[in-house]
Amino acid sequence: MAALKYSRQRESIKEYLRHTTEHPTADTVYGNIRKLYPNISLGTVYRNLSLLVDLGEIRKLSGVDGADHYDGNTMPHNHFICTRCNSIIDLEMEDISSIQEHAAKNFDGQIEGYSVNFYGICGNCIKKS
Repeated sequence: MAALKYSRQRESIKEYLRHTTEHPTADTVYGNIRKLYPNISLGTVYRNLSLLVDLGEIRKLSGVDGADHYDGNTMPHNHFICTRCNSIIDLEMEDISSIQEHAAKNFDGQIEGYSVNFYGICGNCIKKS
């Protein structure tokens, strides 16, 4: 496989995601990256997001609100998803990796990873009520 050519735009997308605790959609990433690269296209942002996911340099979160969201934190962690405002929040918690062992007990395949999402109402929405 040929070496991947360096791209300032791709690096900017990756750095933007690594320095935000938000979990933005491609449109949000596009809006922020356009500030640095006014001529970048939405298609370029989508292609680079897809490539970065394939390379394991970012994570894609699907099925939250009908849109894909992106996370620059590739370390194992869990998310809380607010059922009112659809915000996605990194959840600080103790290690639950034993869940993989529990799942494997009655499964004849090979489990290589897991993703856990918690749902409810976030603190901001509770304060607004």
